Amino acid sequence: MKKVLTIAGSDCSGGAGIQADIKTITAHKMYAMSAITALTAQNTTGVYGIMEASPEFVANQLDCIFTDIIPDSVKIGMVSSSAIIKVIVKKLKQYNAKNIVVDPVMVSTSGSKLLSDEARNALINELMPLGRVITPNIPETEVLCGFPVKNEEDMIAAAKKISEIIKGSILVKGGHLVNDAIDLLYEEGNIHWFKSKRINNPNTHGTGCTLSSAIACNLAAGYSLEESIKNAKEYLTGALGAMLDLGKASGPLDHTYNIK
Repeated sequence: MKKVLTIAGSDCSGGAGIQADIKTITAHKMYAMSAITALTAQNTTGVYGIMEASPEFVANQLDCIFTDIIPDSVKIGMVSSSAIIKVIVKKLKQYNAKNIVVDPVMVSTSGSKLLSDEARNALINELMPLGRVITPNIPETEVLCGFPVKNEEDMIAAAKKISEIIKGSILVKGGHLVNDAIDLLYEEGNIHWFKSKRINNPNTHGTGCTLSSAIACNLAAGYSLEESIKNAKEYLTGALGAMLDLGKASGPLDHTYNIK
């Protein structure tokens, strides 16, 4: 059985973060492990509290994982302080972790900044370069490239700009744009578009977590990056298309839609 590690924050309501990651990994029939960076009190209506793990405890979790059940891939989500980021970088290098997918959680769906400038710099300069691929959405892409991203031409320009500091591949997720769901993979100077029909479902809580975890699962299975993204998008489309409707606001996906 392939093993996938998620390093992220906990969502007590189960729609995003560690919980979404574990459901996604399990739906791919893989073994899920987690190193929790923070506890959050949240639900479909918002985030009401955050309690960070100490950097020492994050390191302790990672030591326990890598010295026993070695992951075939690693997904990284919410990392809220530079101290936690630095310890994650240290441990990933120490254990020569492979197939790292970094979902740079920097800006909330509503546009709120989720990271201090110090933590953002550590994320960009130290953690992101370890990723085989990073998966920013449009607001996060704008933070990374420094200019507005309004269309496909802007997505290409942004990916090229980001590639000056990030040597791994870049998947710019175009879900915030108004046209069909379209993502851009920029890999070693090559451009590949992933286009899919936009599903009219207001319940999108945890889509970014889910996609990055699904990519990590496919990389663990031995697929190429391009194939991994294609398969992950198909899984996400199915989870959205199941039209699960829970909670008072933007609800979670049906991560187990494909389990009979």
